Amino acid sequence: MISRRIIRVKVLQVLYAYSADSANSMENAEKELFFSLKKTFDLYHYLLYLSVEVADYALSIMELHKRKNFPTEEDLNPNTMFVDNRIIGSLRSNKELNLYLEKNNFAWEDNQKFIKNLYHTLLKTDLYKNYIASEKNNFSDDKTFIKLFFEEVVLQSEALNELLEEKSIYWNDDLDFVTSMVIKTIKSFREDSGDNFKILPFFKDEDDKQFARDLLGKSIMHHDELKEILKNHTKNWDIERIANIDNLIMELAIIEFLYFPTIPTKVTLNEYIELSKYYSTEKSPVFINGILDKVAKNLKSENKIEKKGRGLIGEEKDKNANANANLKL
Repeated sequence: MISRRIIRVKVLQVLYAYSADSANSMENAEKELFFSLKKTFDLYHYLLYLSVEVADYALSIMELHKRKNFPTEEDLNPNTMFVDNRIIGSLRSNKELNLYLEKNNFAWEDNQKFIKNLYHTLLKTDLYKNYIASEKNNFSDDKTFIKLFFEEVVLQSEALNELLEEKSIYWNDDLDFVTSMVIKTIKSFREDSGDNFKILPFFKDEDDKQFARDLLGKSIMHHDELKEILKNHTKNWDIERIANIDNLIMELAIIEFLYFPTIPTKVTLNEYIELSKYYSTEKSPVFINGILDKVAKNLKSENKIEKKGRGLIGEEKDKNANANANLKL
């Protein structure tokens, strides 16, 4: 569930805090990194259950209307397509999800005002109106509705952003990514999934977990080496005056160039340029791209970048080109 992009983001954030505290230790930095990643996983479970909470609130309103002194026909026989949605039913009874929420003490009970407002926002949407007006009532439509509920209602909710920021500082930048993981989970539901459906694991595999540990650890251990490389490639700049976040982004990219042989150089470049768009200044992506491109070319010409494994054909081509250029010289 935790992608390598999220790992890079969290490592960047931990390194930023680490660089500002001379008393910090690598051990504490690693603990902070995995705690931060765990909080992202927490949010995944928390959001997965949100549709259940909204549906349960809708059901409570229906029951309340039935007990009116003079209930209407609609009060007595409400449209229950939403509350009976099969995806919501699977999530409500999913043993793994419920166990995780209970173990970590996560619940929406203290935020009923938000649930109420989100429900009334949903009622006004064409998504909801068209869904309950449909006569098909099949599993595929149930799945599509919940997917769009997260895309068009949950993800667009400013109130949810504010609520999550209040609950945890670790969730400030996680909503887009976690919502995409929730939608990915919903897409994989089958009609026969039932309550034992497997939700996404913390890490896809052990390699991703090790990637998180190594990216942070190597960045700290090789900081002086990275600083020297950047200094040599920013001679027209005062490296001390380059924004700290820009330096850290470039240092992480160089670490991947040098010490992660299975990650293509172009992938690393693209990932950290994307990060700079969100975490640095407007001009930073162009600046970082120019510096890193120069660093990568020079390190390759010095045979300091060694890439191997599947999908690295382009790396070999670059290496041969550099070798030919050296021969001509």
